[in-house]
Amino acid sequence: MELIHAIALAIIEGLTEFLPVSSTGHMIIYSSLAGIAGNEFTKLYTVDIQFGCILSVLVLYHRRFLTDPRTEKFVVPSYLKSFPPRWQPMLDFYSKILIAFLPAAVIGFLLNDFIDSLLENVVVVAVTLLLGGIVLVFIDRIVNVQPKDGDVSVPDALKIGFFQCIAMIPGVSRSAATIIGGMFQGLTRTQAAEFSFFLAVPTMAAASGYKLLKTYKLLQPDDYQMLLIGNAIAFVVGLLAIRGFVGFLTRYGFKVFGYYRIALGLLLLGLVAAGVKLDVL
Repeated sequence: MELIHAIALAIIEGLTEFLPVSSTGHMIIYSSLAGIAGNEFTKLYTVDIQFGCILSVLVLYHRRFLTDPRTEKFVVPSYLKSFPPRWQPMLDFYSKILIAFLPAAVIGFLLNDFIDSLLENVVVVAVTLLLGGIVLVFIDRIVNVQPKDGDVSVPDALKIGFFQCIAMIPGVSRSAATIIGGMFQGLTRTQAAEFSFFLAVPTMAAASGYKLLKTYKLLQPDDYQMLLIGNAIAFVVGLLAIRGFVGFLTRYGFKVFGYYRIALGLLLLGLVAAGVKLDVL
């Protein structure tokens, strides 16, 4: 892979990972048109530059991950009352992230081969982009749940975790699935988006770490340099994408992203129908 392709993929990853538009769909389109989709390093690269996106979440929300200052609204759950008070908010925060992560960890492990087979079908990606776009256009009408005054509960976290599993179907978008799952639990758009960002940390770290452990022996010295550059770019672009997305989502909702997904899904289907070969990652 040439440096220009590494830079382009890192920008795409940083822009699309936290938006409800499917980073997988965008990676497939670019990699196929650039002629690098069949490259083994490309497959590793597109997964492991997620570390940069993870770091962007940790930097932007470092207070939640390090101190979790919710003293004015925090209600101590019964299962944490035996712990020192100063640790209770942090333990509550991390326990909910872990609970939300578990469904994807278990189902992803059990259905890994099936998920890989879905990824090999570009039509599946195109159709899920299209259908997901239609859902986003009408999601504010579909979700008829009164927003609640409070934080994510343990049952909420588990349900959002199962919504995240839907994103194992390529093209669905992990961000879209978890945000919509949060809204169905009565979270505001902002609350749902932020919990989606928090949940991305263990989810993407597990996927990226697993991929790196499986393939690191095949890497050459230049490959590590490429990964470092890619992660740095994904980090910076991810910071900007998260900041802009939360404000945009709060003000305008999902319709723009829905229309964009529909257009992208139709484009993919059109390319397939025209006989354009689109290699999977």
